[in-house]
This record gives sequence, structure tokens and C-alpha cells, in this order.
Amino acid sequence: MMYFDPLYFLLLAPAMLLAFWAQWRVKANFATAAEQPAGMSGAEAARAMLNAAGLQSVGIERVAGFLSDHYDPRAKVLRLSPEVYGGHHLAAVGIAAHEAGHAIQDATRYAPLVIRNLAVPLAGFGGNTAMLVFIVGLFMGGASTAFGAWVCWLGVGLFATVVFFQLVNLPVEFDASARAKEELAAMGIVHPQQAVYVNKVLNAAAWTYVAGTLSAVLTLVYMLIRSGLLGNRR
Repeated sequence: MMYFDPLYFLLLAPAMLLAFWAQWRVKANFATAAEQPAGMSGAEAARAMLNAAGLQSVGIERVAGFLSDHYDPRAKVLRLSPEVYGGHHLAAVGIAAHEAGHAIQDATRYAPLVIRNLAVPLAGFGGNTAMLVFIVGLFMGGASTAFGAWVCWLGVGLFATVVFFQLVNLPVEFDASARAKEELAAMGIVHPQQAVYVNKVLNAAAWTYVAGTLSAVLTLVYMLIRSGLLGNRR
């Protein structure tokens, strides 16, 4: 937000609390799983998973940052943080396998991932401009004037692209984790008694995406309430 509004923070409080809790769980479960040794590094586990899926052409690179891991669908490369790339522990293996799951989604044209990738440019533009447009609409009178209402609706529409992206992103992330758990077990990289540690790390990470989605939805609700568009009958 570009200005302080108690209503915004009141509405967003559940999402903020969920995000703090999720981040704490991720760090706590990562630390616990990092104490459990694995037979290979995160990069090696990801490579094995990709090779088993016939994706030898997908590269794996080390990038700076803590838990900065991601899959780049344009470059067809897994980018893993140092701790995950070279870590010989269950936390590294689980996170690397999750990113490998995204590469497999990409190769198989997993529908939610295709939709998410198509939505990225629009959601990026909406996220960068929606609030500014919306605030301009408020200064123009919001729902009390025809022009103000139109500008506010434009801001709402732009931010709705962010909400759409977040909603589509949920099944993408859940499916990548499910693929990781299944393949790690099937390939014997993670044994049944070790799976609990991997599951806790990936499940905790999933809650961060839930928190992000809830934050976007509640922000959209805030915009509708603050502008008066919900009750407008113009």
C-alpha cells in the first residue's frame, strides 16, 4: 500500500499471520531435515529424477541465496541454492526434487503450469500497476463518481490478474511436491522412514503459497470495500 490504512492491515492480518507461521515452519523443518543425511546431494537427486523422466537436456545450476531454488521454464534449467545444490541431506533432496517436479510438469505440458506461465506477464503488469491505478480512482471519488468508479474497477481488474495467478499457482506447487515425494520413494532415494522429513519440508513450503494466495484475495476484497464498489448501485 502507498499509504497507511488500518482497514487494510485488519483485513490482511490472517494472511500475514499465516505467512509468518509458514515461514517459521519452513525454516524449522528445513533445519531438522538438514540434520538427516541422504545418499546423494540435492543436485544429484534432481539429476536422477530428471534422467528417469527422459529430461537429460534440462540443466542444473547453482545460484546464490537461501532457498532461492526455482525452475526456469524458458531456459529449461533448475537453479538451486548452494545449501540445496550441494547439501547431502533430506532437506536438500526434497526441495531439489520439488523443482525437478516443475521441469517434468513443463515437459508434459501440465495444464495448470501452462496457464500459470501464460498468466505471468499479465499478473506482473497487474501487480506493478493495480494499486497505483486504484488509488487514483479513490482520489477521483471512488464509487461516488462515474469516472472514479471506472478507474477503481480498472485497478481491481488489474489486481484480479494477480489473484488468478496465485490461484492457478496452488495446484502447480502441490503437484510438484506430490511428484517429488512419489519419485523419491519409487527410485529409492528416500526410504519410508526418511519420508517424514521430506514431507514436512514440502508441506511447510506449500503453506507459504496458501498464505500468498490468501493475501491476494483479501487485498482484492479490501479494494472492493474501500472503493465502495461492493455497495455501489450506479
